[in-house]
Amino acid sequence: MGAKLRVYKRRIRSVSATKKITKAMEMIAASRVVKAQRQVAASTPYASELTRAVTAVATGSNTQHPLTTEAERPTRAALLLITSDRGLAGGYSSNVIKAAEQLTERLKAEGKEVDAYIVGRKGVSYYSFRERKVVESWTGFTDSPTYGDAKAIAAPLIEAVQQDTAEGGVDELHIVYTEFISMMTQTALGDRLLPLSLDKAAQESEESSKGEILPLFDFEPSAEDVLDALLPRYVESRIYNALLQAAASKHAATRRAMKSATDNAEELIKSLSRLANAARQAEITQEISEIVGGASALADATAGSD
Repeated sequence: MGAKLRVYKRRIRSVSATKKITKAMEMIAASRVVKAQRQVAASTPYASELTRAVTAVATGSNTQHPLTTEAERPTRAALLLITSDRGLAGGYSSNVIKAAEQLTERLKAEGKEVDAYIVGRKGVSYYSFRERKVVESWTGFTDSPTYGDAKAIAAPLIEAVQQDTAEGGVDELHIVYTEFISMMTQTALGDRLLPLSLDKAAQESEESSKGEILPLFDFEPSAEDVLDALLPRYVESRIYNALLQAAASKHAATRRAMKSATDNAEELIKSLSRLANAARQAEITQEISEIVGGASALADATAGSD
């Protein structure tokens, strides 16, 4: 019985040490998600207003711009997948990868080739393990992305959209990321960034501006030059906002996963403590029985000698 009690105590110490680690990680994730939420809230109005301005230019002119004009027969699409560099976040990365797989299958069913651009080590590992081609990847900043990271990601994507498909360009740009809705709810979704869907953009702009009518603009020097300047900023801002949404979602998922792990550790410690107490009681009972049995045998031996 002594050996069993030692095993239980050793397991309790081990689980208690794990509980301290998961509790610390839960607190760190909780502090990071608050910061990420603030960054999302700060970046969203800029992205919305920029979308509104691009929509106004595109709808207020007859300019045929490659970033706003639909291809007659699109044959190639770029897909930007935003995952995490780290694990311990429950089903966060697997959910967004699953959404990317579904979007990829839909695009292929439409007869389009898909070029993959990956953010985060989890996505890179997923594609590498399956020996799938990745045009370009970025890692090391998913927990705390900056606008510079978004610019670095946007540059090759914009270049691909502006190139002809025969030269390795694409007709469409899609992005798959995890939208942060609340601390308990994060949703993996896919969205098309380019060509800009004017109807959808106008609807989003109207919602963000609380129903205000898009203003009329005079374009200097020309609408095409304005689009050349605004659309790259539009892509960068949307990617930056998606990176921030993904970071906030990842921290929330980590917090939830670590809280669940901490709660499970507490339950396991309680269970092991009950087993240890039972083993200790059984050990004491056995010792008492041995003492009583020894005393009885001694008394019988003494009585026999008399």
